[in-house]
Amino acid sequence: MKEKVILAYSGGLDTTAIIPWLKENYDYDVVCVCIDVGQGNELDGLEERAKLSGAEKLYIEDIVDEFVDEYIIPCVQANAVYENKYLLGTSMARPGIAKRLVEIARKEGAVAICHGATGKGNDQVRFELGIKALAPDLKIIAPWRCNDTWKMQSREDEIEYCKQHGIDLPFSADSSYSRDRNLWHISHEGLELEDPANEPNYDHLLVLGVTPEKAPEEGEYVTMTFEKGKPVSLNGKAMKASDIIKELNVLGGKHGIGIVDIVENRVVGMKSRGVYETPGGTILMEAHAQLEELILDRDTLAFKKGIGNKFADVVYEGKWFTPLREALQAFIESTQEYVTGEVKFKLYKGNIIKAGTTSPYSLYSESLASFTTGELYDHHDAEGFINLFGLSLKVRALKELERNN
Repeated sequence: MKEKVILAYSGGLDTTAIIPWLKENYDYDVVCVCIDVGQGNELDGLEERAKLSGAEKLYIEDIVDEFVDEYIIPCVQANAVYENKYLLGTSMARPGIAKRLVEIARKEGAVAICHGATGKGNDQVRFELGIKALAPDLKIIAPWRCNDTWKMQSREDEIEYCKQHGIDLPFSADSSYSRDRNLWHISHEGLELEDPANEPNYDHLLVLGVTPEKAPEEGEYVTMTFEKGKPVSLNGKAMKASDIIKELNVLGGKHGIGIVDIVENRVVGMKSRGVYETPGGTILMEAHAQLEELILDRDTLAFKKGIGNKFADVVYEGKWFTPLREALQAFIESTQEYVTGEVKFKLYKGNIIKAGTTSPYSLYSESLASFTTGELYDHHDAEGFINLFGLSLKVRALKELERNN
């Protein structure tokens, strides 16, 4: 009986070509595993394609709710944003995929896991750190790093290789963007985006929505409620988090929300340029932040910003299954105990405009914030506070005068 390898399978040209390559170079039985994290119709026809390409079996594993509840929501609660712009759409999905690949590998008694990530990208790091953390005994195969046996350098090469192995599928050699899609976002790389001097061709590029210029002239109000930092309803309707994100994707795409053009620093050391569409995610992150600023005290909110940035780095670098991520998340979850309330905003031509926030745990006091004098605040107390708060500044200035005279 042949040994088995688990192939992280998308059904695209790369992973289709990998099937005969694995059989030819390793003599493995290939078990394809496609993890559904919300790719939509990209999963259509995968079973027939995998079998035609020589796979022994195909698993299609739906982990959409797990992806949302266990990976997306913690990042929302952390306000985890990489380099001030990237909402971690691809990064968040990789640990869940790695985890399920390992589970299927154990079920099938496989000796190796294979992925189609390139040797220049972040995903090779994320997949392999996840696999190493969960199954250090399994061999990892990365064809794009196998210079002696992986000779294909273009789509034309891969199409020809497939034909030579009796696989004649309707793949096109036409150039297109390199994309990654899931419930949270879709990323775009390649073509004109490879030169940062070029403006993106948004008419050709966008999938989930429109540019702000093409959004409706009328704004649209949206109301969300949260319980302990988790979204629980949208426009008065109770919904699970994954359905809320689906609805927000439609609303956000309609109004040109969440289009980001970024040159980011990859884990492997190079800069790369991409355009991300994250319509629903952008709204959800902003709504959650809008509620937190009403509820969290000043010191906690300030400290949490640093934790959120570190959490983003950890997720981006593929270090989900680490003690550090667990510790950071424990702190974040403790801050969410009272993040409960309702957020209202208006979507208008790429903007998310506040329209009111309420919470039973609000720390906002109208009597304190107003200009009238209330029982808790005496304006005269500010004089002593300022004298003490600015004492070091005053001492320094006095010493400077002494030295200069």
